[in-house]
Amino acid sequence: MSEVSYSLQRIARGTGIIFAGTLISMLFGFFNRAIIARYFTTSEYGVFNLALTVLSIALVIATLGFQNSLPREVAFYREKGPSKVNGLISTALVIVLVNSIIWTAILILGARNIARVFDEDRLTYALRITAFALPFWALVGTVISISRGFGRVREKVYFQDMAYPIAFLVFVVLGVLLNLPFTYVFLAYVLARAFMFLALVFDLWKVKLFRFKMSLDLKLGRELIRFSLPLLFSGILSFVMNWTDTLMLGYYKSSEVVGLYNAASPLARLIRIFLSSAAFLYPPMASRLYAQNKMNEMKRVYQILTKWVFLLTLPLFSIMFLFPEATINFFFGSKYLPATLALRILALAFMFHTFLGLNGLSLVVIGESKFIMTANLVSAVLNIILNALLIPIYGMEGAAIATATSYFVGNSLSSLRLYQKTKIHPFSWNYVKPLAISFVLLGLIQSLHLRVPNIWYVIPVLGVFLGIYFFFVLLSRSVDKEDVELLLAIEKKLGVDLKVIKKILKRFV
Repeated sequence: MSEVSYSLQRIARGTGIIFAGTLISMLFGFFNRAIIARYFTTSEYGVFNLALTVLSIALVIATLGFQNSLPREVAFYREKGPSKVNGLISTALVIVLVNSIIWTAILILGARNIARVFDEDRLTYALRITAFALPFWALVGTVISISRGFGRVREKVYFQDMAYPIAFLVFVVLGVLLNLPFTYVFLAYVLARAFMFLALVFDLWKVKLFRFKMSLDLKLGRELIRFSLPLLFSGILSFVMNWTDTLMLGYYKSSEVVGLYNAASPLARLIRIFLSSAAFLYPPMASRLYAQNKMNEMKRVYQILTKWVFLLTLPLFSIMFLFPEATINFFFGSKYLPATLALRILALAFMFHTFLGLNGLSLVVIGESKFIMTANLVSAVLNIILNALLIPIYGMEGAAIATATSYFVGNSLSSLRLYQKTKIHPFSWNYVKPLAISFVLLGLIQSLHLRVPNIWYVIPVLGVFLGIYFFFVLLSRSVDKEDVELLLAIEKKLGVDLKVIKKILKRFV
């Protein structure tokens, strides 16, 4: 088996597991949001989203970029200095614990001032309650990053993707059944995060993945922080990119508009689900090829993986872009239909990210973390400026346009830098052909101006679209040999005979 096929199959296996976990997480996450959105008012739903946005900012700072650096650092020390691994892990956890407690206190003490920024008094008690979830959230994220350095996906899937959203759903449903007030939602959030943390600690104690002791190695700590700081700043800037629209809508408009917009935003972010799943194991595979100076193999992995992710994402994007009314109505109800246009705009932004592939992670692999920080800075500043200009005039549609434009610019800069440094780009001929076919078919369907009353009418239309699409993909001979090799690996793993599919594919390779 070639290096390319080996790497792709490893990534594909990990992607499948991560995708399943992410899907479960998002499914329960949408149930949680839908229940809160339907049971409480749109303004209360807006307060909930504002509180989680502020808490997420604190999380980025509290973890100091460790969630991005620890997978690389743990893997590096396991190879070069195994005796230092437990010291590195203990040091990282102690630093995150202390820092998260400090930021918990800052949030509690500063809650009233933060609430005044958004002219929303209810945000005060929301922050004072949810702040207690920060240490649990930060420590779980750090442990999962450590397990990623060991090449494991189990901890992320079981605890981050399953334990937390399911626990939160149970607590929220309990509150609704008991007719508890809106403040209970924030207590339920803290309880769910605490449950996730305790379950993970118990599991680590059983499997003995690593030994932890309350120790702080100052030398390792300095090295870890020095390596992590650029990634911390990049994480903060990425967060600004992700949440500026919500925060500035809250500032310029109202919590009700924030609630409407946060029906479209989480739906659009679903488009990244396959890209995010592939991203979990892509860095170690690409790093191995880069360390061996196998740039052609790394380029091939990048191109094939980008094509796979695009093909998997296309059905999801098609539903949201072509039938946004049916999509929003299905998940959130008719009162959130004003967010229809915002959903279409945001769907384009996240599909563009998918279209270019894992450019940012590839830059991390080749040591271009400073450029990532620069690109994120440009995008974040542009996002703030555009939001300030467009939200007062166009409301949530203006926020969506600002976010989309910033994503276009940031991803274009990253892809250009990657090509400049390595000549790596996603546009193999067998990727360009499916792209062209998808653009033409989407344009044709859009020109028909189809109006469907609900999501169930979308399914047959989508089925016809995908059938025609994949027929033309095969007809254009856009199948690579790595695609067939992956199919053979899946056949072997599942123990089934895919004779008919193989026979069809062989005609078009």
